[in-house]
Amino acid sequence: MEGENVSFPRTIVLLGFSDYPWLEMPLFGVVLVSYILTLIGNSSIIFLSTVEPRVQTPMYFFLGNLSVLDLCVTCAIVPQLLANLWGPEKTIPSWGCITQAYIFHWTGCTECALLAVMAFDRYVAICQPLWYTLIMRPWVCVQLATAAWSSGLANSILQTALTLQLHHCGYHTLDHFFCEVPVLIKLACGDTTANELSLAIGAIPFALMSPLLVLISYTLIVKAVLKLPSADKRYKALSTCSSHLVVVIMYFGPAICMYLQPPANSTQAKFMSFFYCVIIPLLNPLIYTRRNKDVKRVWKRILQPQSEVKSQEG
Repeated sequence: MEGENVSFPRTIVLLGFSDYPWLEMPLFGVVLVSYILTLIGNSSIIFLSTVEPRVQTPMYFFLGNLSVLDLCVTCAIVPQLLANLWGPEKTIPSWGCITQAYIFHWTGCTECALLAVMAFDRYVAICQPLWYTLIMRPWVCVQLATAAWSSGLANSILQTALTLQLHHCGYHTLDHFFCEVPVLIKLACGDTTANELSLAIGAIPFALMSPLLVLISYTLIVKAVLKLPSADKRYKALSTCSSHLVVVIMYFGPAICMYLQPPANSTQAKFMSFFYCVIIPLLNPLIYTRRNKDVKRVWKRILQPQSEVKSQEG
């Protein structure tokens, strides 16, 4: 097969963490527990933001969209990762590989745009509080979320389609634990200059413009907060965006570090991808709900008998 131009392979071998066989079983346990907690945490946020009137605000609407993104990337990547860690079989069918590449690219781009939208929401809430309900009315929130999802979808379709046009000359082994577009481009045996250029240009709105919009929003927020007369008001204003700021740093920080100093070897790249595919979807709902009194109050009202809630409120 080597040297012969062929289309996309029918099966792909994912080497994953096979270089460290002693790590596979402990990693399987960690991934399985993280997977279960991720499904529970993000499903809970989607449930609350959908059925509970008290948390049907723009912030929770965008948070619900973020949870949908986390569930999509988790369900696309983690089951195959668990199967590869558990048994000797390290292959994935072509349709599964293409699906992983498509969904991961879509959700990654959409999350970048959505984090910028959420930063804008926090800016309006703190810097323009009197206009907040007018600016961030439901239809505007739907349009902003649709723009984030649509832009990520368009870029994902473009990059995935271009990648599938490449010839692979019989090579079908990826030194990774899942399929993503940059790794699939490296699998090709022909000229990939156009694909790499398209990937770089397509990343500009998401990897450069989105962090820039977040930075501008928080610069304006800090300037507005410093003008508040009391320390209590400043603390309350900053606390409303602290969770989002932590998620932004956690999401964009490693990506910027990877851009400035690319991983020295494939193992570092794998663990960085592991952080994005497994750890971030697990931490997002925990970060947003850990200190959120509204969410705690709603869950207490749902889980406890109504009579007990009334007696406590009384």
